[in-house]
Amino acid sequence: MKHSILFVAMLSAAPLTQADSVSERASEIEPKVIEWRRHFHQHPELSNREFETAKYIEAYLRDLGLPVQTGVAKTGVVAMLDSGKPGPTIALRADMDGLPVPEENDLPFRSRAIGEYNGNEVPVMHACGHDTHMAMLMGAAKILTEMKSELTGKVKFVFQPAEEGAPAGEEGGAELMVKEGVMKDVDVVFGLHISSDTDVGVVEYRHGGIMAAVDPFKIVVKGKQAHGAYPWLSVDPITTAAQIVMGLQTIVSRELPLTEDAAVVTVGSIHGGNRSNIIPNEVELVGTIRTLNQSMRDQLHQAVHRKANSIAQSMRAEVEVTLPLDYSYPVTYNDPQLMDKMLPTLHRTAGEGKVHEVKAVTGAEDFSFFQQEVPGVYLFVGGKPLQLPREEAPAHHTPEFKIDESGMKLGVELLTNLTLDYMRAE
Repeated sequence: MKHSILFVAMLSAAPLTQADSVSERASEIEPKVIEWRRHFHQHPELSNREFETAKYIEAYLRDLGLPVQTGVAKTGVVAMLDSGKPGPTIALRADMDGLPVPEENDLPFRSRAIGEYNGNEVPVMHACGHDTHMAMLMGAAKILTEMKSELTGKVKFVFQPAEEGAPAGEEGGAELMVKEGVMKDVDVVFGLHISSDTDVGVVEYRHGGIMAAVDPFKIVVKGKQAHGAYPWLSVDPITTAAQIVMGLQTIVSRELPLTEDAAVVTVGSIHGGNRSNIIPNEVELVGTIRTLNQSMRDQLHQAVHRKANSIAQSMRAEVEVTLPLDYSYPVTYNDPQLMDKMLPTLHRTAGEGKVHEVKAVTGAEDFSFFQQEVPGVYLFVGGKPLQLPREEAPAHHTPEFKIDESGMKLGVELLTNLTLDYMRAE
C-alpha cells in the first residue's frame, strides 16, 4: 500500500523545470560561491597585475575538466566548454581587478593588500564588486559543466583583467582581449554587475545604451609668464583656463539635445603656477566626457576642441587638446533584439516584480568592447540588503563599499539560464 501511494505521488508531482533545476544547483553551491568571493576580496590585485587571482581561477577551471588558456590580455583566463553538439558559442564574462582604495569595513575577510599604482605604494580593495563577478561566473561554470549533456554549442568563460583601466603606458582589459581574438567565433556575450544600491533578488536591464562611453581629455593652455604685479605683460593661462572650464559647461546645457540622452563634461584636475606673484607659462586641465549615443559623442568631441581653441584665441593664448587622453570606452549597448529575446529568462529566473527596466547611468564599462564585436546584454544584479535604505547604501569605488552576499545566487542563475535559453532558442 505504501509503495502504491508513493508511486501515485511521484506521478502527480510537477516535473522539475529548468529554472527549478538551476536554482537548486545554485543553492547547493552557494556556500562555495561565497567562499570564492571572500578569497578574492581578501586578496585583491590591481589591473594587469592579477597574477595570483588568475592562478586561482585557472586551477578551478582545470579541476572542472575544461581546457584553459592563460595570459590572455596579460593576466586573463579563458576556458571553453564544448558540448560536442552543433550550436552557438556564448561568451560569459567576469572582470578581475581591484582598485587603489583602502578598505574601511570591519570584516573577517577584509583586504589588507598593498599594491603599486602610478609608482606609489597603495592599499588595494575590491571596491566595485569584481570579486563577486568572478565567484558568480565560477558558479555558473560548474553548473553548466555538470549540465553538459543538455547543451548544444559551446560556452566560453572569460575572466577579464584591467576593467578599471590598464596602468599608464600599458594596454589591457576588454579592448586587448578583442585584439587577441577572444570574441572570434563567439555569437553573443552576457555579463552582469553587482549593484550595492539595488535590492537583493532584483535584476535591472535596459534596451540600448545602459552605461556611458567615457573619453578622458587633457587641455594644456599656453601663455606668457610675467610678474603678478604686471599682468598686462603676460598672456595669462590661468584666466584663460578658467574661461575654458566655464565654456565647456555650456556644451551640454546649450548644444546637446538632452531630451534624447544625458551627457557629462567634467574637469576634475587643474594644475598651473607655484607662487602668488607669478603668472605661469601654462596650465593643464584634465577631465572626462560621458555620453550615451555616438552622435552626441561626436558632437561633444568637436565642441570641446572648438570651445577651447576659440576661448584661447580670444585671450591671445594657445591650447593643445588631447581627446581621448589615454583610454576610451564605447557605450555599453544592449542589443535591443537580443534584450527582447532574453527578457523572459530574466522574469523566470528572478520572478515577477523583480525585473526592473532602468535609466542609463553615466558610469562606464569596457564590456562595451565585446558588444562592438557581437550582440551582448549587460545587467545589474542587486547586492543591497533589503532592510538597508537605498540612500544609506555604500557607493562603489569607496572604502565603505560592501554587498550582501546572498545576492550572488541570482547572478549564478542568470548567467546559467541565459546560456541555456539562448542555446535552446537557436
